[in-house]
Amino acid sequence: VLRNAINIDEAEVERCVRDVMKEKKIDQNDTGFKTNLCISLLQISGYKKLYLNVENLRKVPYDSDNEEHEERLIELWNLLMPQENLKARITKQWCDIGFQGDDPKTDFRGMGLLGLVNLVYFSKHYTNEARQVLSHSNHPKLGYSYAIVGINLTEMAYSLLKNGALKSHLYNMVSGLPQMEHFHQFYCYLVYEFDKFWFEEEPESIMHFNQYREKFHEKIKGLLLDCDVILTLQN
Repeated sequence: VLRNAINIDEAEVERCVRDVMKEKKIDQNDTGFKTNLCISLLQISGYKKLYLNVENLRKVPYDSDNEEHEERLIELWNLLMPQENLKARITKQWCDIGFQGDDPKTDFRGMGLLGLVNLVYFSKHYTNEARQVLSHSNHPKLGYSYAIVGINLTEMAYSLLKNGALKSHLYNMVSGLPQMEHFHQFYCYLVYEFDKFWFEEEPESIMHFNQYREKFHEKIKGLLLDCDVILTLQN
């Protein structure tokens, strides 16, 4: 009964809680236990569903023939560079927000649509912070490629979710089913904190990116070991 309980749908939770309480001979009128078990089961099963949803989005390749994908990409530009119009869909201007070449679609290969959705979410919900980080990324000595680093941090957030490291954070944050939005919010925290970390560390050059990225990764993993942890940006 307990093993089955962590793989249930939301609609089955109450029945499952009754079964567990009956199996363990716990008074069915113990509302405190019932409520806590309900929340716990929703969180555990919800974490698994969230991972599957994130994984499914990661598996969707960026498609320049897909109107919705193209609209999201243009939205990213408009959110970050409202004062400057794109001269064309394929243009060197994309390098101004940290893509590698004339066409950003090639940079989404590793993380698929998830990388773009994360970048747009940060720019849309934390616009001032996103523009501030973009501005920092253009620093003459400590600069880095904003969009490329953003996609790299999508991979970090994804891997932390996949290996279960985000459980305490999400369980503390959500009394019930964690949603895709909660994953995006954690991503926003990573981008903002990485920018601060990068400038505090003052790397000699972008060539040392992997070394400092791993140091930051270890720092985040350390924070996530705290059972009371919640890592979010406040807006």
